[in-house]
Amino acid sequence: MATTSTPQGTLRQRNVGVSTKKSKEGASPDVELDKLVKAAAEKSSKNSERDFKAVFVVITALAFLTRFWGISHPNEVVFDEVHFGKFASYYLEKTYFFDVHPPFGKLLFAFMGWLVGYDGHFHFDNIGDSYIVNKVPYVAFRSLPAILGALTVSVTYLIMWESGYSLPACIIAAGLVLLDNAHIGQTRLILLDATLVFAMACSLLCYIKFYKLRHEPFSRKWWKWLILTGFALSCDISTKYVGLFAFITIGSAVAIDLWDLLDIKRPGGALSLPEFGKHFAARAFGLILMPFLFYLFWFQVHFSILTRSGPGDDFMTPEFQETLSDNIMLANAVTIDYYDTITIKHKETKAYLHSHPDRYPLRYDDGRVSSQGQQVTGYPFNDTNNYWQILPAGADDQKLGRHVKNHDLVRLRHLVTDTILLSHDVASPYYPTNQEFTTVSIADAYGDRAADTLFEIRIEHGKNGQEFKSVSSHFKLIHNPSKVAMWTHTKPLPEWGYKQQEINGNKQIAPSSNVWLVEDIPSLPADDKRREKPERKVKTLPFLRKWFELQRSMFWHNNQLTASHPYASLPYQWPFLLRGVSFWTQNDTRQQIYFLGNPIGWWLASSVLAIYAGIVLADQFSLRRGIDALDHRSRSRLYNSTGFFFLAWATHYFPFYVMGRQLFLHHYLPAHLASALVTGAIVEFIFSQDAHEHEVAYQAAKAGKKTSVQKRHLSARERFAGQSMLASWIAAIVILVIVAASWYFFLPLTYGYPGLSVDQVLRRKWLGYDLHFAK
Repeated sequence: MATTSTPQGTLRQRNVGVSTKKSKEGASPDVELDKLVKAAAEKSSKNSERDFKAVFVVITALAFLTRFWGISHPNEVVFDEVHFGKFASYYLEKTYFFDVHPPFGKLLFAFMGWLVGYDGHFHFDNIGDSYIVNKVPYVAFRSLPAILGALTVSVTYLIMWESGYSLPACIIAAGLVLLDNAHIGQTRLILLDATLVFAMACSLLCYIKFYKLRHEPFSRKWWKWLILTGFALSCDISTKYVGLFAFITIGSAVAIDLWDLLDIKRPGGALSLPEFGKHFAARAFGLILMPFLFYLFWFQVHFSILTRSGPGDDFMTPEFQETLSDNIMLANAVTIDYYDTITIKHKETKAYLHSHPDRYPLRYDDGRVSSQGQQVTGYPFNDTNNYWQILPAGADDQKLGRHVKNHDLVRLRHLVTDTILLSHDVASPYYPTNQEFTTVSIADAYGDRAADTLFEIRIEHGKNGQEFKSVSSHFKLIHNPSKVAMWTHTKPLPEWGYKQQEINGNKQIAPSSNVWLVEDIPSLPADDKRREKPERKVKTLPFLRKWFELQRSMFWHNNQLTASHPYASLPYQWPFLLRGVSFWTQNDTRQQIYFLGNPIGWWLASSVLAIYAGIVLADQFSLRRGIDALDHRSRSRLYNSTGFFFLAWATHYFPFYVMGRQLFLHHYLPAHLASALVTGAIVEFIFSQDAHEHEVAYQAAKAGKKTSVQKRHLSARERFAGQSMLASWIAAIVILVIVAASWYFFLPLTYGYPGLSVDQVLRRKWLGYDLHFAK
């Protein structure tokens, strides 16, 4: 794992034999020599620490400068600011909204708006809307991600410093993030990624600080950094669910650490099983339980603020909606009676249950045969063909004014064609395993096909005897004989179905995609007594019930983000920066913001990842052949510290290959930060070499000889004592100069100004980037 840079004791003694002869003053010459070495080491150590601190201050200042420079441009809504700015406004108005991301990052934006006295009056409806005209404190909003983005550079530097890397390595890693156009571009706008990347970086830093205290278990500092690691992880996953990847990174390192603790031959002595149990429980508490409690806390804040009805109501169940004030459901819910004419709407696709005289074709395209019955489809617009009369199960039941209730068996009569809804054991047009929905004549419905026309009204979370109401009663229509649920999806039928949605019987009853609602009762006069709106009290629900419901809805809708997007990209394109994303354009000035990383920096980092894998494979091959080409400390750092960074990159990158949702370049930013850490570490590995006495001491300890080896981390100054760092400095300077040139070249696309001529745009289309104004 990581090593420290700050001295925590004296320099390791060289492997020099101790003389038995005394000097006239009673001290051995070696002891006097060791005192001189210690004094020199302490002085060198102080100078080293001062150098690290000075560079840290400079890099932090540059990070703030690059993130805040021209942050007020453009003074209009850019890209996904339409979403996250809107959500901040909803928080400030206490209006309920729905989003697929957890609330932490959006709460920070709302807090920033509250600090500057913003009331949330602007809803960020369209890209290009003016902030100046609408009097929005947009610079304050953008300052939050800019601050976090700048601090991310500082944390990157601290990660390398705490890991004991040399100053050139720290500068390279931090410089690749400092001078990266993608990190700058994403942290100058009202977007969540600055919070996500900052939390991810903090989780790595805090875990390294915790790991360095492994020889002081259960001390105050040990607990502090364990809890802070858990808090950083919680902030990560509470911003976006891809923050789970940081849990995988830290969790993998913790699993390896626990496995080492379980070893009875471990250098520090074997742990008893009760002691190991304490270590396991402490890590489970700090890295699982505490993050989960923090995660729940942000949702509690979310629910506590959003108390008014808003655009997110439709995503939630009626019971949830009734906990919001001013809810339309409380005002418009009407009890449904038998013989009412109703319109039935699918909750997710918003399509109405619809029918028309046309019939299913005899054969479908795949050769299957249909019933040639009347088509029943989903139609997105209001139409009289959406009218259905709800009838009791018994043909002789003519009693009016009787309420429909949960679990009642009903029939649905299509008014325009005077037929009854039916489902039967015939395959649907698109799903051979699902049942076809059609209609039959009234005579057949009450004759031979009576059983096939009966449907159960099953209200979601409803109680026995609960009244069936319009708008508020979300329900599933269950075919009584076959127990399939009426269902629809967005794939349109062929021309014979007028491109409308297929309605079929789904054998999987549990999914929420089977839920419908009654939108209106057209047969009920406007002045009917049932339409009266008495004042109703806002209801309450237990927190965990609301949380579970919101989680289910968030996960479902997140998985539905599969539609194509002109700037979507695939994971294999990200390390090579094959395409970016157009954020904003202005035709008059030819200005544009194009989200793109620093090509040189990204290609360098991606190449170094391959180099690292090659070095590890070559080392393993050499060891197999009996060749030990690396000293112990270099190999330990290569596999542990650099390996930890590589693990962070892999766990933040490869999972995207199995995702089916829309993906964009910004999803690679956490992995890119990890690749910058690997780059700094590998440059040091290639151009530097640890002091020889440390390997001598290790080999002596391995042979069973007594040495002065202590259980502590060595600083970079100690590790490279007496070694020239010139090669590392030259490598660092060359890398940063080239990266800085590339960064400056692409700055107009990052900051959005100045506007570029056609020739200037064409010169920046290195890999055919789809830039605007290239003609």
